[in-house]
Amino acid sequence: MHKIVKIILVVVGLIGAALWFMLPESEMPAAEAANNGALNAMFAITWLLLGIAVAFSVVFALKNLFSNPANLKKTLFVVVGFLLVVGIGFVMASGTDVSIEEMANRGIATDEAEIKKIGAGLNVFFILTLVAVGAMLWGGVRKMIK
Repeated sequence: MHKIVKIILVVVGLIGAALWFMLPESEMPAAEAANNGALNAMFAITWLLLGIAVAFSVVFALKNLFSNPANLKKTLFVVVGFLLVVGIGFVMASGTDVSIEEMANRGIATDEAEIKKIGAGLNVFFILTLVAVGAMLWGGVRKMIK
């Protein structure tokens, strides 16, 4: 199986190298270059390889997750903790942080719900940043005490 994967990777690499030399010149207008067959083929190969990598990553992560009950318990704690942080971030967001009229004057159509989602995302980012900094400080203090 390992040899088959290596052979496939070599073939894909050679196809990519051949397509590289078939790319349009830098002087070509972007509209014409976007319709180039070699460029589209390289994008297709990229999406295919990305899809395969994601699929294998998810399969092996789930396999390892369900093979050990202790890992499953830890993962559930992390997922519930993250959902709790998202809930707290959403509750903390007011939805009135930005003037909707001012956004409309700038050509950005939005409503209060969308502003609340953006505020919730920012709140989650700040909470997780504080947790990360706190964890680093806690680890450093524990190391200094020992």
